[in-house]
Amino acid sequence: MSQNHTYCVIMAGGVGSRFWPMSRSNRPKQFLDILGTGESLLQQTFNRFLKICPPENIMVVTHQSYRDMVAAQLPSIPKDNILGEPSRRNTAPCIAYAAYKIKAKDPEAQMIVAPSDHLVLKGEEFTRIIREALAAVQSAPILVTLGIKPSRPDTGYGYIQFTQEHLKGHDPVKKVKTFTEKPNLDMARYFMESGEFLWNSGIFVWSVNSITDALNHHLPEISSVFEDDMDKLNSPEEAGFITRAYTVCKNISIDYGVMEKADNVYVVPADFGWSDLGTWGSLYEHMPQDDNANAVAGKNVILYDSKNCVVHMPSGKLAVLQGLDDFIVVESDNVLLVCRKSEEQQIKEFVNEVKISKGEEFV
Repeated sequence: MSQNHTYCVIMAGGVGSRFWPMSRSNRPKQFLDILGTGESLLQQTFNRFLKICPPENIMVVTHQSYRDMVAAQLPSIPKDNILGEPSRRNTAPCIAYAAYKIKAKDPEAQMIVAPSDHLVLKGEEFTRIIREALAAVQSAPILVTLGIKPSRPDTGYGYIQFTQEHLKGHDPVKKVKTFTEKPNLDMARYFMESGEFLWNSGIFVWSVNSITDALNHHLPEISSVFEDDMDKLNSPEEAGFITRAYTVCKNISIDYGVMEKADNVYVVPADFGWSDLGTWGSLYEHMPQDDNANAVAGKNVILYDSKNCVVHMPSGKLAVLQGLDDFIVVESDNVLLVCRKSEEQQIKEFVNEVKISKGEEFV
């Protein structure tokens, strides 16, 4: 397989409001070293894909206000590979933009699409699975997604049901039967026990021709916008064209718009230490914990009679916490958050209320 025909598209336009107050609208979580590794989540994702393709074949789609931040964090990426969206329109327009830009340059291309803010603990296994998927999409006009073998009945993920039918010559690549949105706990338990369901990782592999054909078929109102003016991509007219295109592109996810409707969708079941790091609670699971199951980031945190907490404090701040059980305690810049871990889904609501009552400076 020619490495030069393999491209990676990293989606990095989200605001990460569930990681507030560390994640802010002017510096969302993909640009933060949220795990304390010395690299931001975006940098980790980029470095992971350098094992698959060269930096000139890696593109980052982000909100145009974050383009300079991407360039600063990824100095080896060509500036033309940082695609600035004028507005957030979900994943379908984002993927269409990248797919048509790549197709205009290389009609033989295969393309990997991945979020910028996921955790992958088993890098070599991830690379192996991606190569398996790339071989599959080179041999057949299919759309492939990576499915994660569930380790618990989680209600925070979408699920993919697969059959034992596999792609000819590619045993691990299974036919997808259904996509299911986030289930309730009983349903999640059933999914896990059946052995037929995987977590939807949101990582996709396909040829540019397969995805543009699928967009033509299932989302013609988006594909026609890009088909009609493909010659403007990779030219000085691109920025103006994209500004106009995004005013007419509908706001829709690739899952809902294409993957749930197409009949040529396959999944590769995988286990590469994945988490979407969607919440403080999911981060807690991947942080070192003390004897009382407290996960602490920050050099000056003292805990008394406290357990099951996640605490994230600036290194210059002293925090003394007593009598807490199952709490999130985070200080960042001008905001302190104290919230029950079991109720962390409310953080998005807190952000909206703060924006309304206190203004933009705190979000």
